[in-house]
Amino acid sequence: MQEDQVPWLKTPFKAPVLDAAGNQIGTTESLLGDEQEDIFHGIVVKLTYSGEHREIPASEITRITGSHVETSTPAGAATTLQPYREQRWFHLGWGGLFRKRPEWKEGE
Repeated sequence: MQEDQVPWLKTPFKAPVLDAAGNQIGTTESLLGDEQEDIFHGIVVKLTYSGEHREIPASEITRITGSHVETSTPAGAATTLQPYREQRWFHLGWGGLFRKRPEWKEGE
């Protein structure tokens, strides 16, 4: 049974992030966007194999469900994702970067 999609603001915290082949490449760590304007820029994924934080732009997010995130990132290409640099988002002036959803609690 296929899960229903959810809006980006309902992205589960620490949910599995899958590549285009369905392999888990990491977990969701942060949302990148402007909550007030409902503009989704992407997610920050913590890579499974290295613990590094990488950005996946919204254009590569193919589906978000209540339990996982699907991407168009090719299998084996997680290392080619842009490294996450928080200051870059703040300096763009979008004002919408937030690290956790309000209902996300530390340790979940």
